[in-house]
Amino acid sequence: MRKGVKIVTIGGGSSYTPELVEGFIKRYDSLPVRELWLVDIPEGEEKLNIVGNLAKRMVQKAGVPIDIHLTLDRREALKDADFVTTQFRVGLLAARAKDERIPLKYNVIGQETNGPGGLFKGLRTIPVILDIVKDMEELCPNAWLINFTNPAGMVTEAVLRHSNWKRIIGLCNVPISIQMGVAKLLEVESSRVHVDFAGLNHMVFGLNVYLDGKNITQAFLEEMTKHKSDTMKNIAAIDWEPDFIKALGVIPCGYHRYYYKQAEMLQNELQEAAEQGTRAEVVQQLEKELFELYKDENLAIKPPQLEKRGGAYYSDAACSLIDSMYNDRRDIQPVNTINNGAIASIPDESAVEISSIITRDGPKPIAIGDLPVAVRGLVQQIKSFERVSAEAAVTGNYHTALLAMTINPLLPSDKVAKQILDEMLEAHKEHLPQFFKEEVIY
Repeated sequence: MRKGVKIVTIGGGSSYTPELVEGFIKRYDSLPVRELWLVDIPEGEEKLNIVGNLAKRMVQKAGVPIDIHLTLDRREALKDADFVTTQFRVGLLAARAKDERIPLKYNVIGQETNGPGGLFKGLRTIPVILDIVKDMEELCPNAWLINFTNPAGMVTEAVLRHSNWKRIIGLCNVPISIQMGVAKLLEVESSRVHVDFAGLNHMVFGLNVYLDGKNITQAFLEEMTKHKSDTMKNIAAIDWEPDFIKALGVIPCGYHRYYYKQAEMLQNELQEAAEQGTRAEVVQQLEKELFELYKDENLAIKPPQLEKRGGAYYSDAACSLIDSMYNDRRDIQPVNTINNGAIASIPDESAVEISSIITRDGPKPIAIGDLPVAVRGLVQQIKSFERVSAEAAVTGNYHTALLAMTINPLLPSDKVAKQILDEMLEAHKEHLPQFFKEEVIY
């Protein structure tokens, strides 16, 4: 790579962008970002300008020579990029609200990345990611695509299976949040804690916990059962059954509640949707408040209110990954990458979320053999769901989408799956052209 780094962020008008900018500023000495291009679509132009101007003020206040460029022309931005990050939402928060509300009508969990919502977010997102990859093949063939866009595992799977592009890494803040939570519970510095992660995105498990290099997994699980649950901002912190955690023998992530505590999570969602709105509807209000803050010309830092948005440690995960790749640090970070035999019961060519050695040439997943038998089946079922969903997104085949919906463990029956699928296809018609092609009559 030439001296100085060019980074392109697609979805640059996101409320999360100040997190990313703060991360690059903090690491400027080791990661000399010379150009940061923030890209968005015409509908996001106003937010792009607001966030972009805040980014420029942050850089100026920090006294670092990062040139911030704002554009609606993706191809202009991508030329000769070193890293491309993606953090967009097709259909914006209004689409997420549909993903959450419609399943609830059928007494099915409505969630951004799990069940019907995860399927439809993937169906909308994957064609766009594949278009970006085509542009990258032409304009920046040596760049790495760092994808934060959910569902990150399904998106990574789609790129690996349905394009020739292999320089992709999916990234999520769930593992780093778990590691920070472990350190908090143990009341130690996070640098003293290491967790071995393996599984899939939003389906990842902490297999082993180390403190100062010593394996303390069983002692930690015992300690974990004595404390109130902690989780992501967007997931209800319903306490785990202590004896279940002891029996499981590994650390679940917050999203596992949707599978192991399905009835309680559904009731909680129904109640919250009735009283205060779905998570998307809550976030829409939070975003309005954040963008009002961002407009303040005296604001030149990331405002603390951003933490309410739910992206804790997001910039640390993203910027640490890019920094480690640029400097060939060979440290260990959990990422979504091609399996290559690291997890025995997942196909080699599939995407997994796993602790990996981060090198200039990409992540090298650390082989674990296989997942514990107690969690292996659920992970394989979700991997099947991701693969079939990705195929549906690429082909626009109705029956493939129905199959994906039905095999997801959050759906109670094929009949309910079809009812939800039909209603959601109609609700998202504008953003799913692959399912509504006009028939050619000869």
